Amino acid sequence: MEQIKEEIAAYWSSRTDAFSALRERELQSPMRKRWEQELLSILPPKTGLRILDAGTGSGFLAIILASMGHQVTGIDMTESMCSHAERAAKKAGVQVNFFAMDAENPGFLAESFDVIVSRNLTWNLPHLGETYMAWHRILKPGGMLVNFDGDYCHERPMEELVSNHAHKSIGKKLQRDYEHFKAALAAGQGLRPAWDMVLLRQAGFEKISVDSALSQRIYPQIDEFYNPTPMFTIQSYKPALPQVAAGIYFPSATWAIPTPVYQP
Repeated sequence: MEQIKEEIAAYWSSRTDAFSALRERELQSPMRKRWEQELLSILPPKTGLRILDAGTGSGFLAIILASMGHQVTGIDMTESMCSHAERAAKKAGVQVNFFAMDAENPGFLAESFDVIVSRNLTWNLPHLGETYMAWHRILKPGGMLVNFDGDYCHERPMEELVSNHAHKSIGKKLQRDYEHFKAALAAGQGLRPAWDMVLLRQAGFEKISVDSALSQRIYPQIDEFYNPTPMFTIQSYKPALPQVAAGIYFPSATWAIPTPVYQP
């Protein structure tokens, strides 16, 4: 699986420029408001949350979350994506801390974040069960995991998709690379999101819920941002600390801006 992981990293590195340009246009389109509404409907109704955007790519969700008043850290395995994300955040006038880091093994202290969000990342991960365990470790007690994803490894081949969609500009070689590592990943994945629910329970999460209608709200028409693979939202929580007296709980640990154990 490590070879597949290297192939996945190389694939996304080669797509950085085109992918980032599309995300920048997406930030200037009505799509931004739709994603903002999704986040507002899910997150606790307060600002200043310490949020990790795992697999941030060029920073789309991280920038939206920072503009909503949260303290956001974005990580991506691809250094070129992080560089684009930094420029995009600066252009948007928001503060986000970006680090080149493996989302499967994030180098943060335990209980660093109130929320972890991820968009279209987890299908790429060869060790998803271990990843959910690692994310559980760095969430504060009572913290929330919000995963926006799709069952990409069991979708139709790219050439069978509708003509206008977010992946239409991918060249033939990249399409072959994509289908190759997708097939390799599919061999170790169950059908999603049911498989995720099992892995999340095994990792210690609770209050797990799935919303399978995400695509209907986000992609009402077929355009350059359209994702032909149906997306879902999985919400889950790290259990809160035990109750020690009637109505009294230990407070969550509070950190300064979360920083990695090492500086990439």
